[in-house]
Amino acid sequence: MFIVFLVVFIDLLGFGIVLPLLPRYSTTYMGVLPESLRGAALGILFSIFSLMQFVFSPMWGRMSDRIGRRPVLLIGLAGSVVFYGLFGIASNISSELSWLALGLLFLSRLGAGVAGASVSSAAAVIADCTTPEKRARGMALIGAAFGIGFTFGPLIGYLGLTMFDQAHWAPGAMASLLSFGALLLAIRLLPETRRPGTAPANKVLFSLNRTMEVLRMPTIGALVLIYFLVIFAFANFEGTLSMFTASAFNLNDEDNFLVFSYVGLVLMVAQGGFYRRFAGKASEERLLSIGIGMMFLGLAGLAAVAWMAGEGKDAAGLQVSFYCSLAAAVFGFAFVNPSVSALVSKRSDPGRQGEVLGVNQSFAALGRILGPLIGLILFDLGLSHTLPYLAAVVTLVVVVLLLPRIRRTDGH
Repeated sequence: MFIVFLVVFIDLLGFGIVLPLLPRYSTTYMGVLPESLRGAALGILFSIFSLMQFVFSPMWGRMSDRIGRRPVLLIGLAGSVVFYGLFGIASNISSELSWLALGLLFLSRLGAGVAGASVSSAAAVIADCTTPEKRARGMALIGAAFGIGFTFGPLIGYLGLTMFDQAHWAPGAMASLLSFGALLLAIRLLPETRRPGTAPANKVLFSLNRTMEVLRMPTIGALVLIYFLVIFAFANFEGTLSMFTASAFNLNDEDNFLVFSYVGLVLMVAQGGFYRRFAGKASEERLLSIGIGMMFLGLAGLAAVAWMAGEGKDAAGLQVSFYCSLAAAVFGFAFVNPSVSALVSKRSDPGRQGEVLGVNQSFAALGRILGPLIGLILFDLGLSHTLPYLAAVVTLVVVVLLLPRIRRTDGH
């Protein structure tokens, strides 16, 4: 478990380096597109990573059930090395070659999404190594790895820009190098955890029927739908965050890295500290409800901040409310993520852990596709930029209405 924690952490450092810069670097080349299409193109660029995860997560999960978790994770890490490197190359192309740069940016995010879809195998490793009673604590370990990687990734990106005189190639190169380090670590230290004799007889990797079969499992479908909607709500603000900080507070690239590090720090503290202490003392259903409540308060607070910023309120005074609301939303999400993963894992056939967790990650990826895409479109529809956050709040109301379904069917 500790080794898979390190592997996910190091790989997420690369993700944390690239994510804050993606909207800003890509807008350098958007001038070749009609103005009416730029917002949609940026949304597609942001979402294509998750589209590949939506398509490939079940495949990687089924493959890990067949051939083992270790080879799937190694393939994914090798892909991250290649495609983060390509992101660095694309980001450094002159604006005179904007079409080439945009094409390579799209290719780099597409390939990174295919490679990153293998992260569901990391969750399967945790499921292999934990008892049902300790499953939530184990899943929170992956969440903590995400949080720590997301905290220090932007800081490393900030350092890279500073060291290399704002060179656009530096963040992508550093992300690729870190993923290479994670690959070497996994080759050397990561053991195989799939239990002998649990490989499924069905060898089909892409199967809509098998995905639907997973969704029809008792309570699994409701949990997957809840996870999709929560991710969609969270991605509405995540995808617009760097643009919102620029419009409301005039933050530059370096300042924006610090905002994303703050997000990761809150995620790390919430999952690595608070959630792991409560797991086992309170049910996953209870922790899930608490997380949704905190997300609701945080996203409603962000909508209020966006509205007041649009009304010309003092930016310095709004920043305190902004960071408090941001912390509440991220803290809540930190409670939702491992709770859903633990419930899905505990209610799944041990021989299909990889597949079921892969389907769950697939629908989470669908939320990450639609969230930024719709969020970025809504962001430009009003001067106050409140619409993405209002859409997220309405989505969470739907989630609250769905919660009784998982409780009733689970005997509560």
